[in-house]
Amino acid sequence: MNIIRTSVFNLFKIGPGPSSSHTIGPMKAAFHFRQALAALPAHQLKRSRIEVTLFGSLSATGRGHGTDRAILAGLLGWQPETVDTEEFAGLLAGKDASYQIRINDAIIPFSSASINFAGQPPSSVHPNTMVIRLVGRRNRITLEKEYYSIGGGLIKIKGEPEKELPQPVSCYGDMKDLRGIIENHGIDLPEVIMRNEMEYARQNRWAIEARLKKILEAMEASVERGLKTEGILPGSIGLARKAPTLFRNSQVEGREFDRLNILLSAYAMAAAEENAAGHIVVTAPTFGACGVIPGLMYFLKHDQKLPQQLLRDGLLAAAAVGFIIKHNASISGAEVGCQGEIGSAAAMAAAFAAQAHGKPISIVENAAEIALEHFLGLPCDPIGGLVQIPCIERNAVAANHAYVAYLLASLGDPQKQKIGLDQVVATMKRIGEEMTVNLKETAGGGLALINLTNC
Repeated sequence: MNIIRTSVFNLFKIGPGPSSSHTIGPMKAAFHFRQALAALPAHQLKRSRIEVTLFGSLSATGRGHGTDRAILAGLLGWQPETVDTEEFAGLLAGKDASYQIRINDAIIPFSSASINFAGQPPSSVHPNTMVIRLVGRRNRITLEKEYYSIGGGLIKIKGEPEKELPQPVSCYGDMKDLRGIIENHGIDLPEVIMRNEMEYARQNRWAIEARLKKILEAMEASVERGLKTEGILPGSIGLARKAPTLFRNSQVEGREFDRLNILLSAYAMAAAEENAAGHIVVTAPTFGACGVIPGLMYFLKHDQKLPQQLLRDGLLAAAAVGFIIKHNASISGAEVGCQGEIGSAAAMAAAFAAQAHGKPISIVENAAEIALEHFLGLPCDPIGGLVQIPCIERNAVAANHAYVAYLLASLGDPQKQKIGLDQVVATMKRIGEEMTVNLKETAGGGLALINLTNC
């Protein structure tokens, strides 16, 4: 069995938008490079410069996604969870802005000219590839590292083994395995994930619950900030925020069905607009889809009055589905298109709703399968390379879609479901492999070809 060893806190991470692959991943890579520099002898750092080369999607949409700022932030020693978003937004704002990277007693200059947006990656390892070099006297390369931003803010480093988590208490590689554990051992889905998480972190239940509470609070905060913030989002499109208007209009909508749909849409768009503004959000499982689970969670908490414990259980169920998709396909728009981001988020959110309402594993799986099935083939096609159009509205559509998937699963007959989540995940992977590169986060196809300057 190819065992899944992924932590909930690797899937759900807090940090600045607008793209986890383009901000958190590169920031972590640059921070790793900074740590490697700190281990070098002092004489190797003097009279040196840092060169960064971006490939693939990081090159194609990196400027719009803030990759250059993220790299500089990491080199400066900043971390995603604690970054000051206003200060982050101001990095490299001026054309001639220059910075000093202080490593021990050495000072290394850095500017926008230090970053080269190159194009296609040098290898087929991952389309989100970046190479960082320390170049010394006579243009000799003192240190070079190749990084891959693999989705959701996770990175891999060429030539370095991945840090492997301990053997989980319950071993599974797909939904079939996971369902067998639950049915054969008489424990529910949240408990399976909780026990594994306690083993990974070497922490007790209360410590894990406190960390889950922090994730849920960050999700809730992103929605609430977005509902209160008006204005124009940064970037060339000049897109106005819509969530506050939708939220206000929902209060005067007389038809209950419409009111609830508008509310859920407003919640999802609120978090997605916060992401587009470069503010703090949660990868769920990515920043491009950061409004789907938080929006639905907010709806379940504030409009359906579900208690914290059930929301925590929902988050663990969502994580389980996210693990299975990431392990057997991908959550990266650069690898499989937006089906890997919005599609994954919808599946996870449907599982969240089913578990939070106390449904059995058969319903949780069916809800996730229905949600993912109908986003197959969705391209990643951001206009202008910004996580705004169609990304923000896709979060609203996916949140509503996820809730409908939960209803279809919970009010139907699970025994009549013909296909399972594992089959749909395998299909998503195959479709992603067949999808042209222009439809994978490059802003080179689909809706990204629309010229808004004439609108």
